[in-house]
Amino acid sequence: MADQVKPGPAAPGAVEEREKSKQIGALGALWPYLRPYRMLMTAALLALCVTAMISLTLPLAVRRVVDNFRVEDGAILDQYFLAALGIAGLMAIGTAMRYLLVTRLGERVVADIRKAVFDRVIGMSPSFYEQIMTGEVLSRITTDTTLILSVIGSSVSIALRNILIFIGGLALMMLTSAKLTALVLLIVPAVVIPILVLGRRLRVISRENQDWIAASSGSASEALTAVQTVQAFTHETISRRQFSDVTERSFDAAKRRIYTRALMTVIVIFLVFAGVVGVLWIGANDVREGVMTSGALIQFVIYAVMVAGGVAALSEIWGELQRAAGATERLIELLHTVDTVQDVGVPHLITGPVQGRIAFEAVNFTYPSRPDTAALDDVSLVIEPGETVAFVGPSGAGKTTIIQMILRFYDPQSGRITLDGHDITSLERSAFREHIALVPQDPVIFATSARDNISFGRPDATDAEIEAAAIAAAAHEFIQNLPSGYDSPLGERGVMLSGGQKQRIAIARAILRNAPVLLLDEATSALDAESERAVQAAVDALSADRTTLIVAHRLATVKKADRIVVLDQGRIIASGTHDDLVAKDGLYARLARLQFTDGMAAE
Repeated sequence: MADQVKPGPAAPGAVEEREKSKQIGALGALWPYLRPYRMLMTAALLALCVTAMISLTLPLAVRRVVDNFRVEDGAILDQYFLAALGIAGLMAIGTAMRYLLVTRLGERVVADIRKAVFDRVIGMSPSFYEQIMTGEVLSRITTDTTLILSVIGSSVSIALRNILIFIGGLALMMLTSAKLTALVLLIVPAVVIPILVLGRRLRVISRENQDWIAASSGSASEALTAVQTVQAFTHETISRRQFSDVTERSFDAAKRRIYTRALMTVIVIFLVFAGVVGVLWIGANDVREGVMTSGALIQFVIYAVMVAGGVAALSEIWGELQRAAGATERLIELLHTVDTVQDVGVPHLITGPVQGRIAFEAVNFTYPSRPDTAALDDVSLVIEPGETVAFVGPSGAGKTTIIQMILRFYDPQSGRITLDGHDITSLERSAFREHIALVPQDPVIFATSARDNISFGRPDATDAEIEAAAIAAAAHEFIQNLPSGYDSPLGERGVMLSGGQKQRIAIARAILRNAPVLLLDEATSALDAESERAVQAAVDALSADRTTLIVAHRLATVKKADRIVVLDQGRIIASGTHDDLVAKDGLYARLARLQFTDGMAAE
């Protein structure tokens, strides 16, 4: 089980680190997803066996036809041809059934894997996304699962069919002519060696190719997500060059994979068919000398071609299996990643209504990506139910970290955080987060309607409740002016809205959630003065009977708090009311004089 997921490759060295564990056996990890569909697999396997057996009977029929071609009784000949036609019909039906069952199985299993991976990553803590790009995760869910679909829905069944034909054909070749079969078997080592040597090389290149594809996807995702910033800073040319560079590296790896596979195919097919031609020459001499019949030779030839075709097909499918094994390995990495934040086996239950008492007890915390810098340093703080506490301080002081720790996006290295006396690490995350509403500094707007974006805070809310929340957040008017009102799509990341409008949607979402704990992280920073007054009135009403934590840089917002906590370099250096802190003439007083506008960028 991996401790973490490695990010998309910055250089081929990352590929070298992974290649050692990449084996065909990795496909065994798919069994838990195949197990529920054993009946479907059995039916597909049965259809596969039937079609393989029918294929193996065709040369027998051909032999009978050839050896009896000069028989005067035409009725017997007609029966042979009718039987051959019937066999062809059965093979067509069996092949169609095999395709239907196997393809359905592949689509079903891949859908289950995609859901399992998404279910896993959607619940991962933010530290997970410090280790891996979102584009890399998406690449694994899409590109890698497509490779697995190709294997389950096609390659595996073709491989099994060719294995059956190879084994059955070899046995029937032996029965037809042991001498010629022994000569054919001499060719096998010459075919197997290049498969093993080039297959190993192909495995490494295939994994490198997949890693560069994931890196390409991640690069594109990052640039397109921030397309306005890219364009505003005229960064298009550099972004194009960066994407082109990663994509070309992916193409180079793909080109090496294609050349290696083509070389393997050339060698294998030439050796196989050259050997078959040599054996045919010997067989033809046996027919001329009367050692075997023409029909027997033709039967042997057909079986030899079937066996050779099976070997050639397996050599090609081997490369597909190598790629799918790598894809499976990458997906299983995600599924087995150990999250740094985990719920306990038997979580405590919150009984009765949540009061909203929050306590930090000697909390120390450093971000995984910055282990040498303390984000919170021995923080002890008690916030009583219904109290409004504002956090101020310069950038990097730890204000937003306080919010993230309450939501348990991270766990402290030491100390603990409690909600109504319960250590939040002893509670199920989804259970206690239901009692918290968040308005982040950079509000997230989904590519759905305004109504759906607001009801994200409480999906079962009525239309009247959604509109009431929008009115309270001063968002009702601009939403009504949208082309379809509340049903208007807001575009990806809310591109149709201004920054202030996005923030009001986020505030409406929090109002609708109606939670006993309210977290406001620079909630009014993007509002104009008129909207801020309207929203501030709504926030004041909302926070009246709730525990409210505010990260703010505007003096008007901070002064209304029951208590102000001043942070600097992760430590609490002062706490009190606005007047008390100004009288002390410390950091807060200096920030107050600057109106909390200079050096106060959010963390």
